[in-house]
Amino acid sequence: MSEGYDRGLELMGGLPLDGYHLYHAARADLLRRLERHEEAAAAYRRALELTESEPERRFLSRRLSDIS
Repeated sequence: MSEGYDRGLELMGGLPLDGYHLYHAARADLLRRLERHEEAAAAYRRALELTESEPERRFLSRRLSDIS
C-alpha cells in the first residue's frame, strides 16, 4: 500500500492464491479503496464462498453491503 492501491493490485495479480479467502478479501479491500465497487463486490463474494469462519463471514458481508 505504500506504493499505492493500484500497485498493490498489480503485485497481487500474479499470485496463485485463487483458493485462499484472504487473498480475495485483500483484493476486495484495495478495489474498494479505488472505488471500483463492482470488482470489489465480486472479490468479496469470492472470499465469502471460500471462508467457513462465521466472524469473517460477517465482516465480509458488512463490507459487501457497504459498497452495494
